[in-house]
Amino acid sequence: GAGRGGGGRGAAMAAGPRWRERLFALYFLSHIPITLLVDLPALLPARLRPPAVTELLEWYGATFRDPMMLQPPEWFKAFIYCEAFLQLPFFPVAVYAFIKGGCKWIRTPAIIYSTHVATTLFAILAHILFHDFSKSEHLGPQTQRERLILLSIYVPYLLIPLLILFTMLYNPHYNHVEKRKRK
Repeated sequence: GAGRGGGGRGAAMAAGPRWRERLFALYFLSHIPITLLVDLPALLPARLRPPAVTELLEWYGATFRDPMMLQPPEWFKAFIYCEAFLQLPFFPVAVYAFIKGGCKWIRTPAIIYSTHVATTLFAILAHILFHDFSKSEHLGPQTQRERLILLSIYVPYLLIPLLILFTMLYNPHYNHVEKRKRK
């Protein structure tokens, strides 16, 4: 385990990414109920969902014009399955690591997570920007403004993973190729 250490050097190093660690912990913590209540139920037929969850999905889909959550295309379902089986088990681990702080062992799993999510988000954002939603069973974004509003829902799920990736790669606290001080 990589504790904070009792010395001044360890404490000073850990203090650097602390605001980011808190942000990352909040991000992963908030992602658990979103995954369970919004994303995963999109895979179920409407008749198998609890009525309150169906109402939440229908409200979200209508409010933000997101037909992908009401009738996910197959490629989008594949991303939700990845979220269920790869990401969801990682969320509590990441919450623990980032709340505890200073956990260097989270670096590699966080790099894998953030590159995976950033890749899926590029596909989702391109779909929102360029897909012709006029043939969708459920109302999709029709105007540029509606596309931008829907984009604003998804963009944080790209930006925060990119910040995680940048932090894991370039912050000296997490970067294992750290230069040692000469004695």
